[in-house]
Amino acid sequence: MRVLVDNALSPLVAERLRGGGHDATHVRDYGLEAAADADVLALAEREGRAILSADTDFGALLALWGKTRPSFVLLRRSVGNHPREQASLLLKLLARFEVELNEGSVLTVTDDRVRIRPLPIRR
Repeated sequence: MRVLVDNALSPLVAERLRGGGHDATHVRDYGLEAAADADVLALAEREGRAILSADTDFGALLALWGKTRPSFVLLRRSVGNHPREQASLLLKLLARFEVELNEGSVLTVTDDRVRIRPLPIRR
């Protein structure tokens, strides 16, 4: 799967996802570590990548703009904050929800549940 890891997560996450067979890049690979969320969103959309982040702003922008792409995976967990643990969890989630993420979805991960919503987000 093609993914873009936002600056809210470590570049190590992208590295481990690549090791798991995904086409994963980190915003730092583009020199966009300080870029506005809208610019990161545009890059992901242009390149057909899902965004992986701990930043809730991407979901808000997708909802506000009525976008159907890119997909977005939001990690909202208080435990498992080490990049190795995050990557391990993401590898499982990307495999389990690959179809939905390729179709355009927001996947929200908390300590006790995973919720998936198709895009566009309806109010």
